[in-house]
Amino acid sequence: MGKRNSYSKTDEDATFMRMKEDAIKNGQLKPGYNIQIATENQFITNYAVYHRPTDTLTLIPFLESFEKRYGRQSRVVVADSGYGSEQNYEYLFGPNLIPYVKYNMFHQEQKRKYKKNAFLVQNLFYNPKGNYYVCPMGQYLFFIREEKRKSDAGYISQVSIYRAAKCLGCPVRGLCNKAMGNRQIEVNHTLNRYKEKIRYMLNSEEWIFHRKKRPVEPEAVFADIKEAGKFRRFRLRGINGVGIEFGLKAIAHNIKKIAACRGKYGFGWDNLQKVISNYAKNPFLKHEGSLRVA
Repeated sequence: MGKRNSYSKTDEDATFMRMKEDAIKNGQLKPGYNIQIATENQFITNYAVYHRPTDTLTLIPFLESFEKRYGRQSRVVVADSGYGSEQNYEYLFGPNLIPYVKYNMFHQEQKRKYKKNAFLVQNLFYNPKGNYYVCPMGQYLFFIREEKRKSDAGYISQVSIYRAAKCLGCPVRGLCNKAMGNRQIEVNHTLNRYKEKIRYMLNSEEWIFHRKKRPVEPEAVFADIKEAGKFRRFRLRGINGVGIEFGLKAIAHNIKKIAACRGKYGFGWDNLQKVISNYAKNPFLKHEGSLRVA
């Protein structure tokens, strides 16, 4: 079973995942696989099969498989908030990569209610020189210690602990601190620095361009395979068999796209080369989607 917490008796490589296949979308647990794809102009440029349902842990190995397949890495990486983590950001901010990968609180931060809540850790005033926070009532939260946290993937993060000196008798204690003692907060400064960079990038014009393309990229590809193609269940068992089966589906999808493009742009070898070169010369990773098929 390895690092998984479940597996199927009929397919020991499969892990139980929430499929949301029933009428009310309540997330039934069924054995399945996490399929990741990279798309460019709705052509599948890369795919991989994983045991784990968590998308966060698949991004780095997926990008590495992309580089192994093409002999180079994608220049632009666009993904949703399910892939935003400190470990992934550390990899994405390496050389020759431009990441547009949201973190899980990005959309929440844009709301007025979030911005006006002065008691949130993210909205507290921070003095980097003195390394302390200040609450809305002027109470200082001083640095206490640092702790190391280990993720499921074995990645070590460093978290700073801050604590207020005197919360007793504070008139807004109920809004700020629901614990019995003085307020204590945990801050991952490294992750916050990555978030600041991502926040700036996600407000750029280039991100707006990629954001508009996202709904017609991987979502459309999965819809074509699952809905139009009526493909919701793998027939082969084992992760290798599933990889072969989905690989054939990906090839069939791309051939169908090429045929559609040839019908639009005309037939002939020269036109076919133009169609293929539109994505083959520049197979940027636009998104990694998740397809779970029982």
